[in-house]
Amino acid sequence: MSESKRTPLYAFHAAHGGRLVDFAGWEMPVQYRSILEEHKAVRHAAGLFDVSHMGEVAVCGPAAGAFLNHLVTNDVAQLYPGRVLYSPMCYPTGGVVDDLLVYMRGPDDYFLCINAGNIDKDLAWIREQATKFNVTVTDRSADYALLAVQGPKAAAIVQSLTSVKLDAVRYYQFTEGSVAGVHCMISRTGYTGEDGFELYHAAGDAPALAAAVLAAGQPHGLELAGLGARDSLRLEAGYPLYGHEITQDISPLAAGLGWTVKFDKGVDFIGRAALAAEKQNGTPRKIVHFKTGDRRIVRTDTAVLSQGGAVVGRVVSGTLSPLLNEAIGSALVETAAVAQSLVVDIRGTKLDLILVKPPFVKLKKSP
Repeated sequence: MSESKRTPLYAFHAAHGGRLVDFAGWEMPVQYRSILEEHKAVRHAAGLFDVSHMGEVAVCGPAAGAFLNHLVTNDVAQLYPGRVLYSPMCYPTGGVVDDLLVYMRGPDDYFLCINAGNIDKDLAWIREQATKFNVTVTDRSADYALLAVQGPKAAAIVQSLTSVKLDAVRYYQFTEGSVAGVHCMISRTGYTGEDGFELYHAAGDAPALAAAVLAAGQPHGLELAGLGARDSLRLEAGYPLYGHEITQDISPLAAGLGWTVKFDKGVDFIGRAALAAEKQNGTPRKIVHFKTGDRRIVRTDTAVLSQGGAVVGRVVSGTLSPLLNEAIGSALVETAAVAQSLVVDIRGTKLDLILVKPPFVKLKKSP
């Protein structure tokens, strides 16, 4: 096995008591003091996450916009400098290569943020598709570190460290400026369902920036947060995770991400024909979200059963919601079975799945 990679904040995590685990080939903190307390801090105050394992890709050139509009399902033509777009990137089959963020810096200058476990696969796919376009594709992943400050106090904390007027940066917009003396791309995005910022910056500046944000945030109740809280927060918000709610076999339509598939954007995009057929004929399986009224976590790959005992699907994500104090999750089930009562068997106990339209909890609306 290859040795796990480390972000520029490895020593920072170790010094602050982070419990490090392997995640997508990276040695990352799963928690510091308590996943429960880190989760609650993000919902009520703020949390600081190291997400420097994410990949960054520059796509530049005269055809950059046209290429990206062909590559992803959402409409890149809606972007303007300073705007961010979320989109799946699909195979011709309609299955998902990855989901990503597209940043428009200028007419010929775009920047992608891709999932850590997919960097090599995504780069190979993007470069293969780019051969017919006048663009350059550059892997910038090693150049950048990425901090996420999330929660209702996030804006006040980051604002105390910068002269940039953060009120002018709306949800899914970004700007550039100095934060605690470190040049950052300041993006009002996140993966928790709360307001907050993601700060892209030079890898070598990460320890100083993390220390400054932590010091500024602690009077506001900010906690260092790891991958455990990141997962429970994203699931409470109903956000997909690649390899779970979206895969090469689960399309954006099956995942409930139909709003990201712009059939009418005026250009042919990869996967369009397959997704159009799926929309017309109906998807045979779909992602549903559920809670149980019970604290026992429903683990990934648990069979989902009809009341008659037939297997009609499987759980793809499961956790305990710290705010609801009950198990929540998502499952891929036969579409025809969704109208029926669904159950899971947890060590001999049958639990009913109560289907929920996410988010599971009331989230603070971003500006």
